[in-house]
Amino acid sequence: MKLKALSTAMILATVPMTGAFAAAIDRSGQSMAAFLQPGNYFEAGISVLDPNVSGKVKNGYTPSAAVPPAAVGLQNTSLDDMAGDYYFPSAALKLQLNDNFSFGLIYDQPFGADVTYSTGDTGSAALGGAGLFHDGNESTSAEVDTQNISVILGFQPTENWNFYGGGVYQTVKGNVQLRGYAYSGTNNFGGYNANIGEDSAVGWLAGFAYQIPEIALKASVTYRSEIKHELTVDESSIAALGTNPGTVINMNNGLGETEITTPQSINLDLQTGIMANTVAFANVRWVNWKDFSIRPYAFGKGAEAASTALTGGAYTKGFNLVDYSDDQISATVGVGRKFSEQWAGNVSVGYDTGAGNPVSTFGPTEGYWNVGLGLQFSPAPNYFIAGGVKYFMLGDATAHSGAYSVPGNAQNAQVAEFEDNDAWAYGLKIGYRF
Repeated sequence: MKLKALSTAMILATVPMTGAFAAAIDRSGQSMAAFLQPGNYFEAGISVLDPNVSGKVKNGYTPSAAVPPAAVGLQNTSLDDMAGDYYFPSAALKLQLNDNFSFGLIYDQPFGADVTYSTGDTGSAALGGAGLFHDGNESTSAEVDTQNISVILGFQPTENWNFYGGGVYQTVKGNVQLRGYAYSGTNNFGGYNANIGEDSAVGWLAGFAYQIPEIALKASVTYRSEIKHELTVDESSIAALGTNPGTVINMNNGLGETEITTPQSINLDLQTGIMANTVAFANVRWVNWKDFSIRPYAFGKGAEAASTALTGGAYTKGFNLVDYSDDQISATVGVGRKFSEQWAGNVSVGYDTGAGNPVSTFGPTEGYWNVGLGLQFSPAPNYFIAGGVKYFMLGDATAHSGAYSVPGNAQNAQVAEFEDNDAWAYGLKIGYRF
């Protein structure tokens, strides 16, 4: 059952992507595998996601009384695929400075979203081109991009132990626009826009790893801190009524601070040899989405007014643009095998609990099951090319507007159901040892 460290590392490198379509807006999985490679090592990769997420208006959903009667035509209306294809790159450099110290840099895009509800969600000519998530030619959409650079220093007192920690520099940017009956009526957010200009902040990570190279045993635990961004969101509203319909109204004039805190997480990675040239591996990840929320300043003021109106003054705290009710737990298990000096591969199965249901309309799925295949070719002992594919069976979910959290309004805020959806993820990675 003995495996050389290099062979084991090559086998596990056949999974270019880990998260890809995880709960909430989790994407990269924030793996530390590259930093735990033996010797000096560099890798670069790209993952591509092709999701298919469609649904229909929730049975029994009735728009607010302020919405025109023609909106009853929304009943059982189909919602076109709203999840856009996207890709995210990654790269890592690890240097073994001497027998006891190592240094690493990891670049990834840990969190992201790309959502657009097409104009095909109407299903009723009587609505005059307006639907649940769009008005005329404008659709509800959301795009979120983050980038992380982790700078890591490791200490190896013995061959078996590795203690590491470092700083994380993170940028975040995004934009959101709300359209259609799901955000209109009493909520009055059907013309809302938010542009989140790129902001940077810092956090930290820490962890340790234990290994027994003779039996290809390796275990690691990594904690990543939350990262708090304090910024001004450019918010505006398109006037739907009045003397100048369609006029863009600045909602905050640059005033008011918004806090966006990306979540803390813990990754647990395990591997062990089970026979000659064969390893079993597992990854478990926890992400604290329950404490995550986005409430832009002006949106929050409007939400407070809306919740006051919805409850007759009994509830005045408002609601968030985006939030989640549960923490995410995901797990992947698999087996990797080296077939020859040039070829290795693996198979894996994954599960994700999701981050609560009902969910935000910006990501209307509740967890997943997935199966994956990976293949690696090594033309020479010191470098390789790896590719992989994963198929995701996405969990059914009910989507809600932000007003879901207002007491007594939960049922009316559940606007659509998404069922029987799936996604494909593809990855490509190159690695070099020097």
